[in-house]
Parts: sequence; C-alpha cells; structure tokens
Amino acid sequence: MRQLVRRRNHGFPTFAKVVNDIFNEDFVKNLDENLSVWNGSQPAVNVKEDADGYSLALAAPGYGKEDIEIKIEENVLTISSEKKDDTTAKEGEKVTRREFKYAAFKRTFTLPDTVDATKIGANYDNGILNISIPKKEEAKPVPARTIEIA
Repeated sequence: MRQLVRRRNHGFPTFAKVVNDIFNEDFVKNLDENLSVWNGSQPAVNVKEDADGYSLALAAPGYGKEDIEIKIEENVLTISSEKKDDTTAKEGEKVTRREFKYAAFKRTFTLPDTVDATKIGANYDNGILNISIPKKEEAKPVPARTIEIA
C-alpha cells in the first residue's frame, strides 16, 4: 500500500529547513498577501461616499450569503459571520489529514445621523458583500439655483 504522505525524521523538519522556510522570499510574500486580504482576523472593507449615500464592499471569499449576518442596532451596523467546517467523516472514509478550521469575523460601523437606516440594502456576489447605505433626503446636497430679484 502506498502512502499519500511520506515523512522523514519522524515528522520533524531539519533545522536548516525551518530557517529556510522562515526567511525565504515566498514565505514573506505569502504572509504579506494573506495580511492584505484579511488584515489580521477581519476581512478588508472599502467604504465610498457619494451625494446619495455610502457603499461598503467587504471581501469575504469562501462564505455564502447564508453565513453572513448584518444587523443595525442604535446606529451601529454590525457585519458578522461564524462558520464551522464539517468535520464528520463519511462511512468507510478515513481522513488522513484535516486542515479545515473554524472561521469567524465581526466588523462594526457607527452610522451617521444623516443615513436612512430603514433603506439599507445588501447583496453578495463572487466573495464580495456589497452594502448600500442611502442618505436621508434632507442630508443630500441641494443643487444650486438662481434667485430672481423682484
């Protein structure tokens, strides 16, 4: 029977391999890329404002829309998720290695008084959660007008 995983030194890497893995270019590059995507344990968010409102784009690849919860309470917008990977083995299946993990995040944003919290909308497409936060009509800029002199 052939093994899928071959180990040497009883699974312990050599000192030279550990040092090489820590200081090689690919390791540092991968570390930087991972930090830029998740910024620690939270997904990255882009926030834009225009005359009509705000838009948030939250990077959450690997999540489904059913995994994400959006709540508003006392002018605080909370985006959160708690996801556990299925760890049960099927009948007749032998798991030799399991690296799927539990993942969770929570981002909060204090909303200004100028937004209409009753009209906030969201959609999830290709790993990006888009949230639109419209401004109240009275908070939108009024276009310039000419006043006639009587």
